Amino acid sequence: MANGGTDVKQGPKILLEKVPHLKSFLPDLRSYPNPLYQNSYFHPVPGFFVTDREAIAQNIVMDVDKPVDQNQRYFARAGPRERVFFEGEEVKVAIVTCGGLCPGMNTVIRELVNGLWYQYHVRDIRGIQAGYRGFFSSEHVPLTPKVVDHWHKQGGTRLGTSRGGFDLQKIVNAIQDRGYNIVFLIGGDGTLRGAVEIFNEINKRSLKVSIACIPKTVDNDVGIIDRSFGLQTAVEVAQEAISAAHVEAESTPNGVGLVKVMGRYAGHIAVNATLSSRDVDCCLIPEIKFFTQGQGGLFEFMEQRLMDNGHCVIVMAEGAGQDLLDENLKESTKDESGNVLLRDIGLWLSTEFKKWWKEKHPDKLFAVKYIDPTYMVRAVPSNATDTLYCTILAHSAIHGAMAGYTGFVAGPVNGNYCYIPLELVAVTKNPVDVNNPSWAWVRSVNNQPDFVPPGDDRHKAQEKAVQANLTH
Repeated sequence: MANGGTDVKQGPKILLEKVPHLKSFLPDLRSYPNPLYQNSYFHPVPGFFVTDREAIAQNIVMDVDKPVDQNQRYFARAGPRERVFFEGEEVKVAIVTCGGLCPGMNTVIRELVNGLWYQYHVRDIRGIQAGYRGFFSSEHVPLTPKVVDHWHKQGGTRLGTSRGGFDLQKIVNAIQDRGYNIVFLIGGDGTLRGAVEIFNEINKRSLKVSIACIPKTVDNDVGIIDRSFGLQTAVEVAQEAISAAHVEAESTPNGVGLVKVMGRYAGHIAVNATLSSRDVDCCLIPEIKFFTQGQGGLFEFMEQRLMDNGHCVIVMAEGAGQDLLDENLKESTKDESGNVLLRDIGLWLSTEFKKWWKEKHPDKLFAVKYIDPTYMVRAVPSNATDTLYCTILAHSAIHGAMAGYTGFVAGPVNGNYCYIPLELVAVTKNPVDVNNPSWAWVRSVNNQPDFVPPGDDRHKAQEKAVQANLTH
């Protein structure tokens, strides 16, 4: 798998997603024995090093009656190679964090520094401050194991981050002028799209520079990989907000607790927090539209839950229900990363709940407690599970870059760590699959309806599917 692209084998369609390699652009590049051979902490017995022949299947479920009809995509297995294409003494590394905060960012930085230093004898490692713009607008910070020693215990990113500031020529000029030959980019979909441009420009200039990416998005909306780091920590912290909302709702007649969590386009935090909590009555996500008033609507559901239990807790992703906001509020204002700025669905629902209740039950007590833990969820240090995950991600990226791979993302697919072409990950999303049993579990745990208006096409599709199954 030396060059980028896809190989297709005969029989069942086997697609090998090949990771770009520096030798594709610099054919005379020299290789060296991996220094792990001489590392006293490693014992490279046969099978220790990963070969280019090893690949991980993306789909592990198949129809055994029709195996020939099914396509299968494979990714290069991550891990140390026998030969590397950089010597530690020649390597100059840049590490940059971009976009919003996420639990585990400092852990990734720390483990990149430690892995490079102790496994590959790299001594020139620099941190780029304040995101992409830091390449050309600020001093680059020397990083050593001593400097980053306690970073994993802190939230945020010690290098600083920002949105926007992407100037392709200035960034690549800085990489070239400062002599960086490995660049680690930690960021979400916007960062990855920028990384594709950097990768292509570096190849145009025939530079011996490896671009390695570690996807970072607390929303877990980057595709192909099993999950983004920080998700489990975010879900854990969201539990505190849900518990507080539950206590508030229980402590007042007809109390409603509203909790808004992160999730612009994907409701993974809301779904996982709901399934983990069991104090939630209703979960709202961007992938499923809902309506508020009338038979089968959210207000009627809330009213019934208040009659049954005396309180109600609703968890929503920030991107849920954006279509319900007044037209004059739905301006297409964007942030510096190009994301449409969302309106506060929690605040809107809180106001609408109160209006509706006052009209329908003017003589009854009613209270809405709205909790928005957005920055609490993303600004904390990673928990133990995410810290371990960040460590493996960082080391996987190091091994890939030192082996000469470039334009790749390191991440797990079906529990196995892989190198995935950057261009593929940058355009692949990861919404909540509402046809998957997980969403059905959410609805069954909450005893929550679909909130589909009568006569909606979704009702017809469901009825058609049921009839087809009964006929079969």
